[in-house]
Amino acid sequence: MLLEPVSPDNPPDLSDKGAVAPKSLPKGDELKDKIERQLEKLGALQSVFYADSRHSLLVILQGRDASGKDGVLRTVIGACNPAGVRVNSFKAPTPVELAHDYLWRIHQVVPEKGMMGIFNRSHYEDVLVVRVHEMVPRDVWSKRYDQINDFERMLTNSGTVILKFFLHVSHDEQKERLLERLEDETKNWKFNAGDLDERKLWDSYTEAYSDALTKCSTDWAPWYVVPSDSNKARNYLIAKRIVETLESLSLAYPKPKTDLAAYAESLK
Repeated sequence: MLLEPVSPDNPPDLSDKGAVAPKSLPKGDELKDKIERQLEKLGALQSVFYADSRHSLLVILQGRDASGKDGVLRTVIGACNPAGVRVNSFKAPTPVELAHDYLWRIHQVVPEKGMMGIFNRSHYEDVLVVRVHEMVPRDVWSKRYDQINDFERMLTNSGTVILKFFLHVSHDEQKERLLERLEDETKNWKFNAGDLDERKLWDSYTEAYSDALTKCSTDWAPWYVVPSDSNKARNYLIAKRIVETLESLSLAYPKPKTDLAAYAESLK
């Protein structure tokens, strides 16, 4: 397996070199073929997963601006039947959401059995942006790591399989992608001037991400750091990990409760 879970005893490498695709990955057409095979497997497995309905799957995507979260949704999750997928994006909380605990809005959209839920950003914003911008005191956000672990343990005990991917992009690659948003008319709409302000806080976010990934990578809900300077490598690694997870669940189409032969005969 190319992606290994983050160890709670060993902070991940979030330097720029950690954003480069592994040398062991093929390149060019060979990697493209591998991606296509993984996506074909994913589509088939998700179909069985949807029918099996003994589990739910929650895929969490976190990453800096322009790290490729939308690209993963479009390419990897796009291989699945949309009837069995629900995508949720979490932006600044509304007044109603702020009137509740920070996990309230998250719990409402956790996928039910048979469904694959994708979080484009997540409850981890409450130990990332909230921490970096000092929106709440340290003694508040510092308790949230354990709270999140307990929350995710409860979900897994209830049948939800959780995969968490940090899309790790380098400082230079992010710059190139932000410039592309400015120069490509078809991507202008993606540009947000606030992204430049967040970029100035690179080191603070690196520290916050390192703590979140280390403190909240558990046996029941592991974190994976995905090198994301290469879109193809990123998509392949994530697709492969989801496929491996679904394959481990011993999925099967439900057997009919009645003999269908008579129904088939009546249609002849």
